[in-house]
Amino acid sequence: MGSGLDCVLSLHTPCSERMSHSPLIVGIGGTTRAGSATERCLRLALDHAQALGCRTLLVSGPDLPTEIYDASHGQRSAKAAALVQALRQADGLILGTPSYHGSLSGLMKNALDYAEDLRQDPRTYFQDRAVGCIVCAEGAQALGSTLVALRSVVHALRGWPTPFGAAVHTAVRPFDADGRVTDETVRKACETVADEVVTFTRRWAAAG
Repeated sequence: MGSGLDCVLSLHTPCSERMSHSPLIVGIGGTTRAGSATERCLRLALDHAQALGCRTLLVSGPDLPTEIYDASHGQRSAKAAALVQALRQADGLILGTPSYHGSLSGLMKNALDYAEDLRQDPRTYFQDRAVGCIVCAEGAQALGSTLVALRSVVHALRGWPTPFGAAVHTAVRPFDADGRVTDETVRKACETVADEVVTFTRRWAAAG
């Protein structure tokens, strides 16, 4: 996966021109632990988007800012600035979160709070962008409520949650010790999220 952030285009540029080469699909999420199930699911989705001809960028859990978002504080840490830039440049997004006590993790919610820095952009927040959602949980009961919560945040940020959301029950251990997916249902779910994000993104570009 390339960073994709070396190509900085004006957000006033028409969508079709911004994506004249290939759309940038950005994955955000995971946990503070590198190689978490959530991060692996995001990688599956982004690998599929890349196979479909997209540029991809993953901002995984360890790369996310841990300082609480503060709208009154103008200075951003290096991690926060990189996150905001990734959100700004994304043509489509895939979000992945573990379920913590029936909802998205604090790390993920805090990362999405940084989207407030896009409030005065020509594309406000996640406007005109498809957003795929992936949720991982060891308890099946938490999957539905967390997926609804994540989609609600996307709606509030003016994004378009894709119809399909991946709910991954990690108690079945869908990855082996080397991080390879062993459950084809999980692979298909993550790839379906990517399919829908890429399809919407390209159709939006064609319409623009």
